[in-house]
Amino acid sequence: MIEINNLTKLYGSFKAVDNLSLTIDKGTVYGFVGANGAGKTTTFNMIATLLQPTSGDVVIAGKSIVNESHEVRKKIGYMPDFFGVYDQLKANEYLNFFGTSYQMTQAEIAKQIPVVLNLVNLIDKRYDYVDDLSRGMKQRLCLARTLMHDPEVLILDEPASGLDPRARVELRDVLISLKKMGKTIIISSHILPELAEICDEIGVLDNGKLIASGNIASIQQQLSADKTLIIQLISEVDHQETIQFFKEQQLSVERQANGQLHVHFTGSEQQQQQLLLEALRANLPIIGFMEDKKNLEDVFMAITKGGKLDERTE
Repeated sequence: MIEINNLTKLYGSFKAVDNLSLTIDKGTVYGFVGANGAGKTTTFNMIATLLQPTSGDVVIAGKSIVNESHEVRKKIGYMPDFFGVYDQLKANEYLNFFGTSYQMTQAEIAKQIPVVLNLVNLIDKRYDYVDDLSRGMKQRLCLARTLMHDPEVLILDEPASGLDPRARVELRDVLISLKKMGKTIIISSHILPELAEICDEIGVLDNGKLIASGNIASIQQQLSADKTLIIQLISEVDHQETIQFFKEQQLSVERQANGQLHVHFTGSEQQQQQLLLEALRANLPIIGFMEDKKNLEDVFMAITKGGKLDERTE
């Protein structure tokens, strides 16, 4: 559905997006995560045909953003990070305006407005002025406008930015519904747990480069070469022999309370398995052996170490 090929954007000698290549299958929800300035918005602006790449291309449903931008725009719905609404219009008038912009007929617009308002749970607000809506409602109305022409691909740049917890949940539920409808969705955020709830795959951007890509488990694995193994021992025995065993394997060991050891380990899963087998052969008093999985906040801190740009240039 979406093929990103060596996509690059230069501002002078600075690379805002650096040779990005990625394939996103039809019906996939793909999330871009990274710090402010990592290159997310620049990437989205190029995919949405609003910014010409310095080099490279993006092909959406067989159409090139470089050579067939007009055709690409028919297939995408773009929600920018600064969504913008027209306060002096009612919700249905606002959607009518965008339907006309998409060159829809009035009959098509009249049919589609209740459909998209139902999708974003705003049907009871269709005659309300936009200025009277809450921020979360305005954000969902902006999402509704991107759906007016029933696009195949949705490009959503920080759609939950600035929302309170309830509004975030409401928006998440809408996105889950769109996912079930088979829409291909590209979404960005600097909050990894926010994306983990709805995304099939995630790409990590750091200083314009895609440094990791895959599902959450594989992202954690790619970014977490240094593991901590939690070794649970029988509490009433002397632990010195066990500590000495791991030190002889050239591993750093920290003794914890409740008969626990934390062993720092950088090997593969196969090497981890071999370590456990050798510990059991040594008849050590081990009753538990597991890897301490980094939580999503830990992973995010590892991901975002490189975000240094001013947000305006992202």
